[in-house]
Amino acid sequence: MVIDVPSLRHTIAADLRAQITTGSLKAGERLPSEPRLASDYKVSTPTLRNALALLQAEGLIEKIHGKGNFVRHPLRRLTYAGGRLTPDADLHVTIRTTNLRARGDLIPLLKVPSRTPLTEFLCLTHQGESPHSLARIYVPRDLAPAELPWRPTGLAATQETVTARLPTPEDASTLRISSTQAVLAITRVSSDTAGRVLKAARLVLPGDRANALFTTHHTNEERGTEG
Repeated sequence: MVIDVPSLRHTIAADLRAQITTGSLKAGERLPSEPRLASDYKVSTPTLRNALALLQAEGLIEKIHGKGNFVRHPLRRLTYAGGRLTPDADLHVTIRTTNLRARGDLIPLLKVPSRTPLTEFLCLTHQGESPHSLARIYVPRDLAPAELPWRPTGLAATQETVTARLPTPEDASTLRISSTQAVLAITRVSSDTAGRVLKAARLVLPGDRANALFTTHHTNEERGTEG
């Protein structure tokens, strides 16, 4: 008979998880320092960090650089449908605007020559003090609006690509999530009748707080051909 013995990191994670779920460690509370926890559990610092990584991947704690590990507040789940996120009164957005030039994968994404002037809007959604989701919106600078939200004129078509993937190091750092936590990466490209890209948006939604909803509308002709 094989007995499955939990590893030290799973045992530590289970103990801290129980403290969080029972309220002994409350939302927003800072955990003891990593050296203190390692000493309390009589393990090495790497083992302790592996245990904390499990809780971070579950969305129970977050690590804030220079401050420590904190218990997360319960996460709001949003639904992405038709190019929009379901609004939530508890969330707020900060927007940072940067002028740059097209390079790398932005060139084929916006169908522009290299070094074409662009404006990037970095939109970071927060729940309280915690980052929730992010979007990077790219617009040719001659079309860039003064502020968001903005719907370009002459819009003819929008194409969406949805991918489940691991976060980039920048995504993980910005959203304070584990590098092993899956995210929904949504790319929306909007163009006019001539095929010129008016706006391209890249959304990153951690999988523990977002759903994607897709609805198909059938015409009468399509209904008539169904067997």
